[in-house]
Amino acid sequence: MSLFRKIFGKKDGSEDHIKSEERGKYMPEIKLPIDEKFTINFKANGGKFLYCENMDEINRNLKEILSENDWEDKQAFVIDDRLKDLFKGFDIKATKKTAESTYFLSTCEYLIADDGSLLISSNQIAEKKLKDLPPNFIIYATTSQFVENIGEGLRGIKNKNREKIPTNITTIKHFKTLEDKDFLTYGSSSKNLYLLLLEDL
Repeated sequence: MSLFRKIFGKKDGSEDHIKSEERGKYMPEIKLPIDEKFTINFKANGGKFLYCENMDEINRNLKEILSENDWEDKQAFVIDDRLKDLFKGFDIKATKKTAESTYFLSTCEYLIADDGSLLISSNQIAEKKLKDLPPNFIIYATTSQFVENIGEGLRGIKNKNREKIPTNITTIKHFKTLEDKDFLTYGSSSKNLYLLLLEDL
């Protein structure tokens, strides 16, 4: 016999069966696949998402981003030198000075599905604050970087960097101009962000 029946006593048999419609609002949400959850939350944050099946598509989309924004001849803030090699066909004018750059070309540590944010560290931004970086971001990432939440991402960073854990770990979450700022968005730095996501699984 159910514990609730022991405590409250059995009601009339017609109430014994609860309609599924009434149960619906108390049931847990259907668990979305991690990539779908990230995409929904990332777009809700105002990010621009470009899914690519191979490096040809990555290169094509990067070319369109640079052309659409008239950034071909503009300087890019780049810390990760591997990106200069990866996109060597673009003649990217890389600089380590943020004041001279129009956009930031970077990787990230992880893609956080729970809130559609990007987890970054000193590996990507050195010791700079988000507000000091250019307003435009182009982030190159892969589908193997999806994690459910920030805790999982932090564990991943620790496991990958056992010798020396990177510092300046933060998330980028706001990808559109915030006209109405409130206490929840106070101090956040909104960025115009393009995500080039390569399928690698």
